[in-house]
This record gives sequence, structure tokens and C-alpha cells, in this order.
Amino acid sequence: MSPDVERRQATLDRLEVLHGAIRAAVRGEPGSDPFRGLYVSRDHAAELAEAGRSAPVLDAPSVIPAPLAELARRAGIDAVEVDVLLLAAAPDLDPRYEQLYGFLHDDVTRRRLSIGLALRLTGSDVTDPVGRRRFDPEAPLRRHRLVEVDDGDRPFATRAMRVPDRVVAALLGDDAPAHPDLRVIDTVDVEGSDWVDALATSIAAGVPLVHVADRPEGTAAALAASAIVSAVGRVVVAELGRDASGHAALVAEAVREAMLADAGLVIGPAEHLVAVDARLLDRLADLHLPVVVVGRRRWDPDWARRVPLTLQAPALEEHQRAARWRRALGPSELGASELDPAAVTAAFRLGPERIDRAASAAALAARHRREPLGADDLHVGARLQNSAGLQRLAQRIEPSARWSDVVLPPMVLASLHELAARVQHRPVVLDDWGMRRGGGRGDGITALFAGPSGTGKTLCAEVVAGELGLDLHTVDLATVVDKYIGETEKNLDRIFDEAEQVNTVLFFDEADALFGKRSEVKDARDRYANVEVAYLLQRMERFDGLAVLATNLRLNMDDAFARRLDLVIDFPQPEAPERLRLWRHLIGPKVPLDHTVDLEFLADAFDLAGGNIRNVAVTAAYLAADAGRAVSMVDLVRGVAREYRKLGRLCLPHEFGPWHSALDESDRLPDEAATASLPEGEATASHVTGRAAATAPARPGNDHDDQVST
Repeated sequence: MSPDVERRQATLDRLEVLHGAIRAAVRGEPGSDPFRGLYVSRDHAAELAEAGRSAPVLDAPSVIPAPLAELARRAGIDAVEVDVLLLAAAPDLDPRYEQLYGFLHDDVTRRRLSIGLALRLTGSDVTDPVGRRRFDPEAPLRRHRLVEVDDGDRPFATRAMRVPDRVVAALLGDDAPAHPDLRVIDTVDVEGSDWVDALATSIAAGVPLVHVADRPEGTAAALAASAIVSAVGRVVVAELGRDASGHAALVAEAVREAMLADAGLVIGPAEHLVAVDARLLDRLADLHLPVVVVGRRRWDPDWARRVPLTLQAPALEEHQRAARWRRALGPSELGASELDPAAVTAAFRLGPERIDRAASAAALAARHRREPLGADDLHVGARLQNSAGLQRLAQRIEPSARWSDVVLPPMVLASLHELAARVQHRPVVLDDWGMRRGGGRGDGITALFAGPSGTGKTLCAEVVAGELGLDLHTVDLATVVDKYIGETEKNLDRIFDEAEQVNTVLFFDEADALFGKRSEVKDARDRYANVEVAYLLQRMERFDGLAVLATNLRLNMDDAFARRLDLVIDFPQPEAPERLRLWRHLIGPKVPLDHTVDLEFLADAFDLAGGNIRNVAVTAAYLAADAGRAVSMVDLVRGVAREYRKLGRLCLPHEFGPWHSALDESDRLPDEAATASLPEGEATASHVTGRAAATAPARPGNDHDDQVST
């Protein structure tokens, strides 16, 4: 006989025994008035006035079947309370008990068991303090919501009792939880873990309460659940959400479900439990079942009087991650493909549950495209597991740039590939090879991108994020810097905390504004500015994610920050060969060019960074679109002149060569007399007021197809 069927049979057998007590009580009721329960006659009132208290009627032995005895042990109730539970559930199991209770109450409208009738049927007197104490709000029957008492304004003995539907279903052998936020697990979720085996041994030895500090990727719940399943066979998992209004009800449901299902309990976060009830953790420790509380914070001694077993959840090992991905996707999705999901998503910190959800999202994306599962699908599924909390503090960018968009010297490219490799192989180096840093420092990776404006620092941060399959979050300084003392540090702390919960590349542009050099303290403002920088250095060292800082002024960075950097990558101003590749790439194959365009001349003549070249190309495209023709060389040199004005540079004839005459008059170099009449520093100021000059002659040997080919 299965345990569920055995439990149902035990419930019905014990109820049949209790039916004898009800039968005896019915026989002992006086009178044969057909309108009994509808009114009280004078004669009946006189009988009531002369009669004594009703005598207890239960003469059945107090031995209950094993399944009910096990439930009693887990709930902390005795045999009498088990009988009370079954008597209260009787109208839900057999409709005739409604009529019997109405008769015994002498009131046909009271069809549920009352406290007074329960005391009488179980052999107690209504004045017995021990019997009455069983119905206190803090007594096990009511505290665990096995029985609920209604009609609080009625006298104690006449208050009605009812049994929740979930408890009735459990008495009949149904183990499906009623609350949607509860999960009952009866299989080991994470296999091959020494940590799980050690915890299972402790639980089997009777450790009442365990606290597990979770990792950012969320491995604690799955590992703890596997340990409880190994020890006792079944576990109820409850995770409290952000909405605190339903926490108390969910905790009560979870505890009751664990009792009914003969299971252990994994619940968290611990910080939310303490907010629900300051005594809750002590109550959980007093339960007659194994309880594991998980949370991001370390155990606080003020949370409970009981001392728990405190542990730190480990990261999933490589073989565990691979096995989880294979199980989550299944052969139907992987097929005969050689794709290794664990290797493709090595840069992501994902726990077992997030891997399951990421696998489902990746499979849906592949089916939508009607193509086999690919690496991009896995990256999309993994990114969908990121919370939205960081988006309130930083701008999220979904990377679209690739290595082919980068034009940099080989040494810089090699450094960027090294940065991506550090993130991909971090689990192997830090966990498998034991290279983790001590001293409370995090496992994060920090890189500094230094170089002039427009040399591709932001683009390369996006490329690295795209290579890893991660999102890119750009920190908005407006959300960070605050004029009030201490607020900037708080804002940054929130950013780092949220970033540790998200698989992303955290990008600080113009980082010298935050991580600038500390100065000599001359007044209070200097002191607080130095405190801010010192805090940033400490917080960055504790960061567990990937952070990229970009600056145009490397010398302004604090010296102490250099030690905390894993990589420093210098972005140089591009030389002529790189500039030619940039011109060809940034103009693109779709832009119509006429025969006058000479990209080699532009690359040789103008010392511009990639960002400036892109601005020139966009300006030229707008000029051509406004004129309704293809982009010409005149449009491009005028775009260069516009960019020179923004940079504060002069448009020198020897630099523009034969194309200098094509510039607007306001873009040309003023003559010496005009220059001499201007105040110093204003010789480069100009406004676009002149008309376009005649188009300069085309240089020989220009061929559009040759220029844009790579």
C-alpha cells in the first residue's frame, strides 16, 4: 500500500472509531421533539436548568494509526488533538456529520464542530484548563493552521471549528501544495556534491536549523533542497518575494505544508523572515522537521536564540553546470549538435533554477526562429534571468558590436581578448585551481580603458560584453553623484549590489570623475572628497562582477587604484592605416558615394580618431541627403571642417590640399590681417555662414569599389 493510500485509510479508520463517540452522544440526548434545534420550549428550558454538565462520551482507546501518529509528531500534537482534528474535518469527509452536529448542538444552523462538543466527544470537560489550552491561538493546532476557530465573539465553548481544505486533502493522501509559491521536491536536484552530502549527514543526525549564506547566482536553495531530500526524502521550498504583504501567510503555508507532506523545509531570504516576526526563526528551529534558512546576508546572532549550523553555499562545479544544462534542454533541443551550453554560458553566474529558466527561454527563441539551438539563443536565455533593479541606476545596452567593428593595433586587441578570457575561465581558475583571493575581496574583474576621446573605449566595452553574451550597463553619473555628504557612496553601493545580482558588464565612462586622485586635506570638503574616493576603492575590491572603467585622463586616476586593476588597456590615436580601415568601415557599403570620394586622402591627411571619423561620415551623409545626391568628397571635407571646429583646430590649406577651396568661407583659415585683429584665442572661432564653394577636381585613380573593400 502506498503512503498516500495508507494515510487516507488511517484517517477513515480513526474517524470510524470516533463515530462511536458521536453515536453515544446522540443516544444520550433527551427528548423526541421533531422541532428540536429550531426553538427552545419552556419544558426544555426547565430541563436544561435542572440538568448537570454533559458527561464525556469517548471510550475508544487513544491509539491512533501510524500515519496519523507521524503527522502528530511533526506537528507537535498529541493523540487527543489528532482526534479533534478528525472530528473537525468530519463534515468535509461525510455530509451526515453536519446533521449530527446540528442535533448535538440543538441548533440545526450550527453544522460544524464546536469547541465544547469537541471537548465532550474527546473525553474532556469544558472546564478542564488542559483541554481548553489545546484551542489557544498559540497551541499547535491553531498556530500551524491545522484547525481554524471562527465566531470569536461567541462564548468559548460554542465557537465553531473548521479544517482548511488543504489539510483535509492531505488527510486523504493528497500531497499537492495549494499555494502556487510552494514547491514540493522529492528528487535530488544537484548531484555529485560533497557539500550536499555533508549537509545531508548533519540533517539526518538531527540538526534542527541551518542557515546558508547564498551566492549572487542563487545556489543555496537548490543545494539545501538536495541535501534534505537525501536525508529525509522530501522537501518544501518557499521563497519570499519583494512584496512583504503576503510573507506571513506564505511562511505559515510553508510550515504547514512541510508537516503535511512529511518533508523538510527550505525557506528564505532570512532577512525577510525576521521582518515578518522577530521570533519566527526560533519557532522554525522548534519544529519537528529539518529547516534550512537561506539568505544573502551572514547570520546575525540577534535573529534567534537558537544557534544554527551556518554554511556558505558553494558555486556549481563545472560538471554540475554541464549536467544541469543537458537535463534542462534535453535531447530534443540539443539533438546531435556539438554545442556545449555550459561552455557557451561560462561567463554567466547562474544557479540551478536560473539555468532551468534560461534553457526554457533559449529553446523558445530557437523555435521561434525555426532553427536549431545556437549560442546566441543561450545568451538571450541567460540574459533574461537578469533582474531589472540595475536598470533604475544605469542604462542597459544590449550589445550589437562585434570584433569586426573594432580597428585597433594587435596588442590592444590581444588585451581585450584576454579580458574576455578572464571572465570565461574564472570558475576554473578561482574554484577548481584554488586561486581565489583572500581578505574578504571579491571575485570581480576590473579593467581600465585609457585613451583619447573617440578611440573606441565604449565600443570595445560593448564588444567584450557581446563576446561574453552579457548585457552592458553604463553608469549614469547623474544618478550617482550627489552634493550631500555620504549620498554618492550610498548610490554607488546600490549600483554595485544590484550589479552583483545581474550578469552584466558594468561600465563607468569618464571614471576619473569618481576615481580621481586624493588631494591634500585643507578643509572639510577635501576630507570628505578623499573619504569618497577611499570608499570607492574598497567597494570596487569587494565587487564580484566585471567592471570596465574608461578615462581620457589616466594621470588623474588615484595611484592606489592601479593595484586593484586586473588589466590596463591603452587606446592609442589611430595611424593612417587604421584610419583608412575606419573610414571604409564607418561609411559602410550602403552609403552611395560618387566618383570624387578619395578615402586614402582622408586617412592620410586628417589625424582623427574613430569617433570623430564617424561624426564626419554622418555629417557628410546628411549634407548629401539634403541635396538629394550621393555623398561626394566635398561633403566629406566639409564634415571634417565641422569636426575641426568642434575640436578647436584650424583648417589649414596644406592639410586639406586641393580640397581647401571647397570649404565654406567660414571654415577656411583667416588671412593674416584678419587674424591679427582678433583677440588671442579667437582665431579658430567660426560660424557657418558662407555658401558652398565650387567642387574641387577629382583626384585621379579613385574607384569607389576599391575604396570600400576590406
